[in-house]
Amino acid sequence: MERSLIIIKPDAVCKGRIGEVIGRIEKKGFIIRALKIVRLTKKKAEEFYGIYRGMPFFKGLVKFMISAPSVMMVVEGRGVIKKMREMIGARVPSEAKKRTIRGDLASDDRRNIIHGSDSRKNAAREIKIFFKPNEIYKYDKKDWLNSEPDRNS
Repeated sequence: MERSLIIIKPDAVCKGRIGEVIGRIEKKGFIIRALKIVRLTKKKAEEFYGIYRGMPFFKGLVKFMISAPSVMMVVEGRGVIKKMREMIGARVPSEAKKRTIRGDLASDDRRNIIHGSDSRKNAAREIKIFFKPNEIYKYDKKDWLNSEPDRNS
């Protein structure tokens, strides 16, 4: 199984789109192995977007990413990286197809509501930035069927 880091960015959080984005991911059958809401520090945002250091948009991107909380997720499934990138759509929302997350929900190329890893190598690097191994859970979707509820609580 393949994993991807998915970030629901500050604009989506502030627009109240967290549930809609997560719903789309789960409807595709992907499993969320880790999830947390985080207000990035400047240092953490600069670490994550370090490959863009020196680019004209770097400072603005960091400023945007620290402006409000983001939701970080580790999403798992067969071909999840490619399939999530297709679900997300083009970086510039006006170029994204309808029924993609950006095509339906994003407003502009810098506030494009979501990030998804673009390769296995980058997914591994990105996941390590935001999650410790013990924060990523392995479970079977059917586990709850085999458990007995505690009737004394």
